[in-house]
Amino acid sequence: MRLILNSFDVKKHINFNIVTIISLKKFQYIFINRCNMCGIAGFYSKKNKEEALDILNRMLSLIKYRGPDESGAYYSPDICLGSVRLCIIDLKTGQMPISNEDSTLWIVFNGEIYNYIELKTSLTRAGHHFKTNSDTEVILHLFEEYGVESLNMLNGQFTFAIWNNKKRELFIARDRVGIRPLFYTSTEDGFIFASEIKALLEYPKVKPKISTKSLSQVFTFWTTLTPYTLFENIYEVSPGEYLTINENGIHHNSYWELPIYKPDEYLKTDLDHCINKFDTLFSDSIRLRMRSDVTIGTYLSGGIDSCTTTLYIKNLIGKYLRTFSIGFTEKEFDESSFQELAVDYLKTIHNKINCSIEDIAVKFPEVIWHAETVLLRTAPVPMFILSELVNKQNIKVIITGEGADELLGGYNIFKEALIRQFWAKQPDSAYRPLLLKRLYPYLSQMKSMNGFSLKLFFGYKLEETDSPVYSHLLRWHNTSHIKNYFSDDIKADLSRYEPINEFINKYKTILEGADLMSRSQWIEMKLFMSGYLLSSQGDRMSMAHSLEGRYPFLDHRIIDFCMRLPSNLKMNGLNEKFLLKKMMNGKLPQQIVQRTKQPYRAPSSKCFFSEKSPDYIENSISESNIREAGYFDFNKVNFLINKLKYGTQVSEIDHMAFIGILSTQLLNTLFVKKSDSLFEKSKNVIFNKIVIDNK
Repeated sequence: MRLILNSFDVKKHINFNIVTIISLKKFQYIFINRCNMCGIAGFYSKKNKEEALDILNRMLSLIKYRGPDESGAYYSPDICLGSVRLCIIDLKTGQMPISNEDSTLWIVFNGEIYNYIELKTSLTRAGHHFKTNSDTEVILHLFEEYGVESLNMLNGQFTFAIWNNKKRELFIARDRVGIRPLFYTSTEDGFIFASEIKALLEYPKVKPKISTKSLSQVFTFWTTLTPYTLFENIYEVSPGEYLTINENGIHHNSYWELPIYKPDEYLKTDLDHCINKFDTLFSDSIRLRMRSDVTIGTYLSGGIDSCTTTLYIKNLIGKYLRTFSIGFTEKEFDESSFQELAVDYLKTIHNKINCSIEDIAVKFPEVIWHAETVLLRTAPVPMFILSELVNKQNIKVIITGEGADELLGGYNIFKEALIRQFWAKQPDSAYRPLLLKRLYPYLSQMKSMNGFSLKLFFGYKLEETDSPVYSHLLRWHNTSHIKNYFSDDIKADLSRYEPINEFINKYKTILEGADLMSRSQWIEMKLFMSGYLLSSQGDRMSMAHSLEGRYPFLDHRIIDFCMRLPSNLKMNGLNEKFLLKKMMNGKLPQQIVQRTKQPYRAPSSKCFFSEKSPDYIENSISESNIREAGYFDFNKVNFLINKLKYGTQVSEIDHMAFIGILSTQLLNTLFVKKSDSLFEKSKNVIFNKIVIDNK
């Protein structure tokens, strides 16, 4: 035991909690067994053992919250792999890294494979032998048997890295829609990957610099275009993509693309058949996502999506279910009455927390730390607070209704596109633009708009109905107004760059021939859902509190089915989520089924101008810090601040602009300047399992 410990240059911040040591011919194992959502990290780089494990420890320490239960590492002269694990399946024997039978393949994994039991049965029949009951080991044997084709067999949410020590080759992959994050970069001495960007920054010579092009993308789309991130030379593995890394370089390939179908490819069947098919698929998706060795809860917002999900789970398990929701002290944003109605009907054991504007202001820097990107609204903060509540109730898995709006036509942007297309047929009509007043009753400025003002606001490129991105042109145009606050230097740097053109050039071939509704859905899922909803508002906020989110609407079989549905089964006239409402009619209270879509919203810039505002706000937007960072024109920012404090004609774009400016300044402080003063960050990983390959 002492001999092995001495083989490591043990630094003070590395802790080894050793129970058993098993020695084999070429490997040394250090184990601890303790009573699979995770964080992973590693690098393909030739480093000595002591240096490699020290770097890996520092990388994993920054994302320890993704897997607080245990951690592990694999080292060979060419590769170093590690993970921090949140134990959900196979609590006793699922420690990573895990190898195949002859230890030629090693894996670290973040995610859940929901059909792992069926896959394991098939692999056992084919002669594979398993030493754990984990889904992690199933991926490894499946890859050994089928190679890249194994990715198409997985039903789940995942990122993983597999090291082939015969080929000296690293294989990394990400799930179809990008539920789980994975980032990478390169230096002159290697390839580095991790579940979060902050871990990459612990690798020597990886220096953070905010990309001006990425800023332009966020201030257009609310997110970056995959594979870009907010930081130069740091990329994400795109949804549905795998990378192979060896001595010949980095090789990118896609195994799945978000489907889109032309009208002649739609399902040719009636409503009842589609309801029955969706019911079958959704029931099975719920069944698979209920697999866990720990207690599962659900979010219950009071909308039809979360109520449907909760009802299906109740019907499956036939016993008590823990549900959670968030309310707001600002009544404009509060949905408590619908939540109470849902709880009373579904008979769940419910926990609720209220969020104030002061809560949002206090938590905002920590949310930016976890999101690792610029935000244009505060909506992720309440989700951060809600996931903390769930964690305190000792729940590790939460099931949510994300994806239903995108797949079944629930968003107002889809209605807006259809109304604008209808209006474009008679662009001088005084009545057609009035239909738009029905879409946003929760926006105060909409109530006073007449036909003329509606034309001014919604008439942007009205008649360009042939544009492949017609549905989103207006939103992107409005968001782009935030770029007016850029400094002259940033504007000069971006003078020849237009993010919308980049998006169109990249995806116009895919969108050709599809109708407006399908194009709208595809764009919303490709950009907003993957880049923002499942990331900044999803994985990052839940995993900050060691909570795994599961999304039954995003089963790839359901995605394909919904994208094949005729558009009128999703948006029937202006009746959103038509199929889902028909399916749930009589199964949920009518007040919920027939409720007009109420988008999840949170208080915006007013959070940062109350009497109790934290000191960091004034510091972040001070003249000295604005000028030092160099992203924005201080005079324009100052004018905006005064408008928000004292003005009466404040628009949604004004609110978004301020939140975008503040979050950019915080990103610069937290990642570029690396300030540790805003809140306490997790530190100190304990390696519970270390595998040393001396070959």
